[in-house]
Amino acid sequence: MAELGLCSRREADEWIARGWVRVDGRVAEMGQQVGAQARIEVDRAAQGQQQQQVTIVLHKPMGYVSGQAEDGHTPAVALISARTHWQGDASRTRFSPAQLRGLAPCGRLDIDSVGLLVLTQDGRVARQLIGEDSTVDKEYLVRVQYGDMAQDVRAAFPQDKLALLRHGLSLDGQRLKPAQVEWQNAEQLRFVLTEGKKRQIRRMCEQVGLKVVGLKRIRIGRVLLGQLPVGQWRYLRPGERF
Repeated sequence: MAELGLCSRREADEWIARGWVRVDGRVAEMGQQVGAQARIEVDRAAQGQQQQQVTIVLHKPMGYVSGQAEDGHTPAVALISARTHWQGDASRTRFSPAQLRGLAPCGRLDIDSVGLLVLTQDGRVARQLIGEDSTVDKEYLVRVQYGDMAQDVRAAFPQDKLALLRHGLSLDGQRLKPAQVEWQNAEQLRFVLTEGKKRQIRRMCEQVGLKVVGLKRIRIGRVLLGQLPVGQWRYLRPGERF
């Protein structure tokens, strides 16, 4: 079911447990082996539940971790409340505490970084953004220093090292996928990545002698951070796609 894009694996388990899934006309059982030619039917109750799931776009500030609480640091999901809901949100969805149930981040944004973080109850969205076969790109603005140089870094930074950032580096014993990396201004680089290893941009920069002093994610696929204020959030709008 997950491979067909119907739901996440967790949702599939829940739907099967509730008797909402039929295989070739018979109610499915947990752990049942299903062939490629099997006819899978999902009860309307499952589809209705899925339509109520929300996806949230948050402007994460510094000092919050994207996932589970760690080392005393607060997870970003703690920022989701009626009080922090952006007044400029164009959706008509009203906040409910039930929307926090199962709300999970789609990808990493480390404690020292700011910008766009997506949290969702919808396993289909999570798979699209962080599944092994995900091709959704993410855009970052990265302020850097080169050695003792904090101004006009672009003029001092060698072109061959810029080429390495684009393609040629490895992390954790694995070669990184090609990235788009270009100067946004004299002290700031623009990165576009299609993968998201832990602290990837910071570690890439370290390998070529750059120190990251500021990192902001501004886009995931076709969804922009835009004018969303720091520490506030909005719903993914109907029809809005990554």
